[in-house]
Order: sequence, then C-alpha cells, then structure tokens
Amino acid sequence: MAKAGGCLCGSVRYTAKGEDAGNFLCHCKNCQKQSGSAFSINLVYPEAQFEPEGPVSVYTDTSKAGNPVMRHFCANCGSPIFSTIPHMPGIIVLKVGTLDDTSSYAPAAEVWCDSRQNWVGFEKDYPEFATNPPL
Repeated sequence: MAKAGGCLCGSVRYTAKGEDAGNFLCHCKNCQKQSGSAFSINLVYPEAQFEPEGPVSVYTDTSKAGNPVMRHFCANCGSPIFSTIPHMPGIIVLKVGTLDDTSSYAPAAEVWCDSRQNWVGFEKDYPEFATNPPL
C-alpha cells in the first residue's frame, strides 16, 4: 500500500510504495536541531520505492559519528522531508510527521539515547541504543 505525504506548504509531495524497513525515534543533537524538538521520528524506506515531487533543497550535515547526512527539505517552507546517508546507499530516512496519515506509526526503537533530553520518557517495550544501532 502506498503512503503519501508532503511539506507544510504543499509544494513538496511524495509517495512511498511498498513496505518500510522499520522506524525509530532519534535523539541525536542534529535531529533535535533539525526538527526543533527533542527528537525526530523516522521511517526507513528503500530509495527505489520513494518518489518525491517538488522543489527540494539539500543540506549536507555531519553526524556525531563523522558521517555525512544529506538532509532534504522543502525549498519553499523549509519542512524537513527525508535524509539520505551516503555510507548507507539504497535507503531514505523519511520524517514520519510528513506523512498524511501518521496514526499507524509508533517507534520500534530509540537511537542516540545518550543525547536524549532528561525529561523525555516513554513506556515502551522496544530496544534503545546509546548511539547508532549495530548494522
């Protein structure tokens, strides 16, 4: 089943076809700054199944681990849409909040918990990782 979504202003739309490869909540400082919040909820998707349309700009970020992260966002309103990671080819990391229907997504794991805000806590039965999970 295809999933659709887009940015705040509607200039960027996308379709994600097929099944995702999992989702996670990220507490890294870069996701905190990029989202303007305490964390980011992300959905991993095969890049071949993701079709964006509209004016997308890219900012090259560097993760705490030293790897480049290409952050794709709406060129008009600035909404973060997805990221690509050169050392992990073939996947995109989609921002769950940009989906038209977010009701079926809850985190399956938490990453970069060593950067988690001390007031953030969830009742959960999924794994958490101090940094990146093992590949």
